[in-house]
Amino acid sequence: MVRLLPKEAKFFELFEQTSSNLILGATAITNLLREFKDTAQYVQQIKDIEHRGDELTHTILIKLNSTFITPFDREDIHTLTSSLDDVLDFINAAADRIMLYKITAAPRAAYELAEILVKQSEALGRAVRNLEKLKDVLPHCVEVNRLENEADRISREAIGKLFDTEKDPIALIKIKELLEVLETATDKAEDAANALETVVLKSA
Repeated sequence: MVRLLPKEAKFFELFEQTSSNLILGATAITNLLREFKDTAQYVQQIKDIEHRGDELTHTILIKLNSTFITPFDREDIHTLTSSLDDVLDFINAAADRIMLYKITAAPRAAYELAEILVKQSEALGRAVRNLEKLKDVLPHCVEVNRLENEADRISREAIGKLFDTEKDPIALIKIKELLEVLETATDKAEDAANALETVVLKSA
């Protein structure tokens, strides 16, 4: 028999909206890193998506403070909300650096990290959609964690290669920082997966 969390559908709806918005952000930074065309347009698009994410986060936290009975622990709602918001914040930070540093090309690893962010965001979205019924959440969390390990490997190898091949120290600093910000975004996605896992294990 499938165990259900206490009914407060609005939280689950808001989490689904947040994860869908995150997929949009991850897709936009991937497109930017693939094409390096219309950079200003992509950066503005990402800023708009991040602003929407902030609005959703604010709505969830207001509802958290005004709801007597929550579907799971308040602390876990706050952690999940903050972690999802953090992923989008770092995607936005990567876009900011591309614009600020006038980056017009990057190693393929940057694009690969962004692709991982899309996959992580999609896995988080599937986990969130299953959260209310507590069914088939954990496999998607495991996938997010696996992808973070892959991102860590890609980032390490790319930064090592960067030090071997890039002769311009300023360019090296710019690209290294971009790679690190993208990899941190994948770390934050893992934090969100861990928060979802905690909810499921507490409810078992």
